[in-house]
Amino acid sequence: MSSPTFGISITRVDNQPRPAIVSDMSVVGLVGTAPQANADTFPVNTPVAIYSDDKAKLTALGLTGTLPDAIEGINAQLGEFQVAAMVVIVRVEQGPDIWTTIANAIGSSAQKTGIWAFTLAGPVLGVIPRLIAVPGLTSQQYQGLGSLVLGTQGTNLTEAPTVVFSGGGNDPGKVLPEAHAVLGEGDSAGKVVSLIVDHPGAHLSGLLTMSFTGGGDAPDKELPTATATIEILANPVCAALTPVLEKLLAVAVLDGPATTQQAYTDWRETMQSHRLIPVETAVKVGVNAIVKPASPRVIGIAVRRDHEFGGRPFHSWANQPVQGIVGPNRPIEFSLTDGATEGQVLLSQNAGIIARGEMGVETAIASGGFVYIGTDNCSEDPLWQFYHIVRGRDFIHLMFLRTLRGFLGRRNIDYGTVQDVLDTMRFALRDLKADGDIIDYTVGFTRDQNSPEQLRLGKFTVDFAAEEPPVLRHLGIRSARYRAALDVLLDDLLSQIDLAA
Repeated sequence: MSSPTFGISITRVDNQPRPAIVSDMSVVGLVGTAPQANADTFPVNTPVAIYSDDKAKLTALGLTGTLPDAIEGINAQLGEFQVAAMVVIVRVEQGPDIWTTIANAIGSSAQKTGIWAFTLAGPVLGVIPRLIAVPGLTSQQYQGLGSLVLGTQGTNLTEAPTVVFSGGGNDPGKVLPEAHAVLGEGDSAGKVVSLIVDHPGAHLSGLLTMSFTGGGDAPDKELPTATATIEILANPVCAALTPVLEKLLAVAVLDGPATTQQAYTDWRETMQSHRLIPVETAVKVGVNAIVKPASPRVIGIAVRRDHEFGGRPFHSWANQPVQGIVGPNRPIEFSLTDGATEGQVLLSQNAGIIARGEMGVETAIASGGFVYIGTDNCSEDPLWQFYHIVRGRDFIHLMFLRTLRGFLGRRNIDYGTVQDVLDTMRFALRDLKADGDIIDYTVGFTRDQNSPEQLRLGKFTVDFAAEEPPVLRHLGIRSARYRAALDVLLDDLLSQIDLAA
């Protein structure tokens, strides 16, 4: 018997809407190298949480590699009353070449190494990074032999001819492809029937030509012909990031080639995801103007903007100063009024750019300093192409997950439970609307989405819709003459003349 015969019973009533519980969307995740790092403090392929002003841990990180500069870049962007950013670091081994380092950064989904180590951050550290960067390792593209098409097959060949490649551009790291020819039999005897690629080559940047030598000693032999085409592949880190970001409900800021408009276009064409945010420009830092990745600086701006709005990620990072740099790595022409500039073309391709302020130039983005401009991700869906809308919706979804899980298993399905769930969602969205984070919302329980069979299984479905405010990125002004003002002037003149008379 649980109730006393002689005493007092106190029962806590748990039949109210629940207060909203929100997630921290501003935790940064960095994957990179730090060869001088203390292996005990920063073991490889292990998520480690630090505050970006923690002197002891930053000393243990060392001064070399991509991670120390990334922390410096983030810290340079923090705003008023911000002491530090929360950062989850995954250190990977620096390989003998960039491609080995990239492979280490990608890691393994099974072993939870590289970028996949972030999926352990929640259970191990109690925080989940949702602003991701892999500085210095997202711009490289493997450019090798994409296709090899046989033209004429040749005739009277007594042995397979040797395939010879030439050209392929002037990249100092260029590696020419390797291939071999296969002779036919029967009716195809003496002819080349196929070409087998043994190695696609690497770092090919120009026209690739091919020819044939050998083929035997027959005096009437004719060598075959073929054409080779270079293929530009996606950066492997960029290609691997999206499934990790989907698991975390995170976004990643990616450094592009930062060389030419065409190089950015080629790079951008290899990606499609509403969780990837491309940045075209790199930055120069320090007294020697050393070129460094821009992604940590952009992430630092994101942390600052979230802080300015109470941790709510519903606002763009565009038109914000980039601090701690001495300039962008290359000048990008930009005009507020002329779409035929490189900066405007890059923006139309979803790029984020860093533009220089120009004193006395009204069409510049600012009068001084260096300004980040960028509103887009790599989504093909215009409804989800603004990154602040994606992050805002993630915020709402995570808020509902954290808040509504308290109803599961504790309440039976009845009118009170359904009403409390609806009210919980309405109250949370009401507060977001009051803060200007969403324009409006609706929450409902409808028969067409619910059935007796589903209710019997302990399930019911609630619909909600909300609209995040779009960012202002184009302002149209119509300018015309105003003839009515002349009528007023004429009336004034006539009245003054009448008075004078």
